[in-house]
Amino acid sequence: MEYITDWRTSTRTQGQGQCVEVGFGAQRVGVRDTKNRAGGHFTVASRRWQEFVSGVKRGIFDA
Repeated sequence: MEYITDWRTSTRTQGQGQCVEVGFGAQRVGVRDTKNRAGGHFTVASRRWQEFVSGVKRGIFDA
């Protein structure tokens, strides 16, 4: 299992603590709940994370 570090919270959280955090490893990206950091996280390949972020920026997930 790859060690995930450098956890970051979205700047859009505005201190409410109701968001997710993203952490980075050498080849994987982790995602966890800010309200339950000890509850675990899931990981995806860095390439897939970049594809997801690109899709968000392009609006392909907008309802």
